[in-house]
Amino acid sequence: MDQTIVMLSVIIGLAIVLLGVVATVIITVARPRMKIKKRIDAIGSLSTGGGLTSKAEMRRQKRIQEKVKSVGSEKKQESISDKISNALLQAGINMKVGMFVFICIAIGAVGVMGFLISGIASPLIAPVFGIVIGIGLPKMFLKIMSNRRQKDFTKHFAEAIDVIVRGIRSGLPVGETLAIISREFTGPLGEEFTMIVEGQRLGMTIDEILDRALKRLPTAEFKFFAIVLQIQRQTGGNLAETLENLSEVLRDRKRLKDKIQALSSEAKSSAMIIASLPFLVLLMLSVVNPGYVYVLFTDGIHLVFIALGIMALGVAVMWKMINFEV
Repeated sequence: MDQTIVMLSVIIGLAIVLLGVVATVIITVARPRMKIKKRIDAIGSLSTGGGLTSKAEMRRQKRIQEKVKSVGSEKKQESISDKISNALLQAGINMKVGMFVFICIAIGAVGVMGFLISGIASPLIAPVFGIVIGIGLPKMFLKIMSNRRQKDFTKHFAEAIDVIVRGIRSGLPVGETLAIISREFTGPLGEEFTMIVEGQRLGMTIDEILDRALKRLPTAEFKFFAIVLQIQRQTGGNLAETLENLSEVLRDRKRLKDKIQALSSEAKSSAMIIASLPFLVLLMLSVVNPGYVYVLFTDGIHLVFIALGIMALGVAVMWKMINFEV
């Protein structure tokens, strides 16, 4: 009878996990195509006129769209070392790949020791737990740091573009306006433009400089800026007016993101409450009837792991549904 209950629990858990995976795929499969389309539409509004004929303007728009598609669909074969190096760059952490791998191994070892000391499950699961902790926690930390750095960069990026526009209209060369931003702005914005200016002084091409910058900051806003500079260098046109339109697009994107944040705050709060309820109930039961909870963590430990997996999958699906890029 006990084995039948265990098997039934496992089958139900696997079925729910499978349904969650299918739902996640359905939610995320169309995202890359939607991103490319949105970037094309956003960049398409940056046309300047500037004395161009309608035919020439159509050719210019076609180049812009092709450039956006190439940026959105560009996939290079990278080794694990390159991926880790790019993740460290995006997080703004000056660390060698070997040191980061050593830290991951140390975290995994500590996780395995804690798992074995606690004795909450079979020691055979300890290596799996160590791998998950050693890879998951550092990756999550880098993701948080990268998102924070990109958010700090985007916060004042539209203002920096306005400075470039005013500098160009006053007669300053583009390189000098970039140097002004590197001096006047602090944080990730000033650091990135400082690297761009230093790259120009070293004789690097604008394409090489922007490619390296995009590895450090792969945001849609900075990709728009890079595409505008590259298209202007290839086809000419009124750069000041194009950048002014880009600044308006970035501000519209920020307003839309703030609106989405406000509208989805209720759903996020509900998700947090629903996710915390099982743990609160478990805490209350452990206070009222500790023996009842003790049975769950001994004879029914497999149910605990199934429940945690299903909850994690449900939270991931809800997070995907209420967090999406503009």
